[in-house]
Amino acid sequence: MAANTNSEVTQLTSEGLLRRASDMVPVLKSRAAHTEELRRIPDETVQDLRAAGLNRIEVPNRFGGLDVADGLVFQVGEELARGCASSSWCYSVWGANAYMAGFWPLQAQEELFADGPDVLFSSSLTPGTSKTEPVNGGYRLTGRWEFSSGCDSASWLILGAAGIGERTWMLVPRQDFEIVDTWFVSGLRGTGSKDIVIEDAFVPSHRVLDVASAGNGDWTGWEIHGQACYLIPIPVSLGWDLVAPMVGLAQGMIDEFTARLIGTSGPGKTAESQAIQIRLSEATAEVDAGRVFMHHDIREMFKKANTGETFTPLERARYRRDKAFITQLCLRSVNRLFDLSGGHALFDTEALQRFHRDAHAVAHRDALIMDMGGQAYGKVALGLEAERGI
Repeated sequence: MAANTNSEVTQLTSEGLLRRASDMVPVLKSRAAHTEELRRIPDETVQDLRAAGLNRIEVPNRFGGLDVADGLVFQVGEELARGCASSSWCYSVWGANAYMAGFWPLQAQEELFADGPDVLFSSSLTPGTSKTEPVNGGYRLTGRWEFSSGCDSASWLILGAAGIGERTWMLVPRQDFEIVDTWFVSGLRGTGSKDIVIEDAFVPSHRVLDVASAGNGDWTGWEIHGQACYLIPIPVSLGWDLVAPMVGLAQGMIDEFTARLIGTSGPGKTAESQAIQIRLSEATAEVDAGRVFMHHDIREMFKKANTGETFTPLERARYRRDKAFITQLCLRSVNRLFDLSGGHALFDTEALQRFHRDAHAVAHRDALIMDMGGQAYGKVALGLEAERGI
């Protein structure tokens, strides 16, 4: 894909960007096996995302981001996953991190985007085994973190830090961290979600963020950018970047399953089989329901932000519940089709087995398991005190 000039990218509409994402699906599908072999996103795919301008959707407008529809990044992530779940996953994480960068003080943001809007940020948002030591002007940071998706392509990391407040994130540049290749897994192999090691790096105070207050009393992002998305507390928006690829890969499973059977006839697993027809009907209904559910919540989230409404504890818990429920709904759809796909679906050359493995990898995230992500809603609905950090 040929690179665009900055003026061409900034003139793209939401419809044009979504169309570019759709055009990338066959390319990503053709690279999916190679992406798994690399266990990271190929440089060609990173270049294509940048050339299409898709990486700029969540960059703050002040630093070259695009003035497009609220929530477009989730539609793009959903679309890309039809071709390659790993590529969509990393794209969505990079996008979420570019957006969250806008919550930091202006000095930090100017450092992040010093080389332009095409910088990529990866993350590991839990504290890991980190240690922090207060020093003059900031902190010394040491530790090890897991599951940093897309880190091979990243210039900066957002890392959880222990010992400072309820929940704290720090920004760390590429020269201050080491990537340790631990990513030998069954699903989402191409995400390159490797370990991060830091030995005594200095993090100045302006690169430290109190997550609980960002967009929830600390209005730095709103004051700098004037974009309504910075009126949304981080925990409310965080996580949709992982749900969108799940909806898209479930749709990719349906697409692949259907393409294999259209035009077939006779006994067994063919288009004339009632079992096939019923399974396909149920699976598509589950994915359609998950998609509608996700889009409804995201529209509601941005509507509340645009009107300046606050998010109640029950609403915050509901969004958390819905992220897990949609994920599990799509997992059931993928399992339903894979279980009736026959022995040929097991071959490494078949996309069906990759969608199946990737779906289970997504659904293993703690927050996307109903027993964990859904518990908060039941607690609040029954009049108990809301969990901190939802």
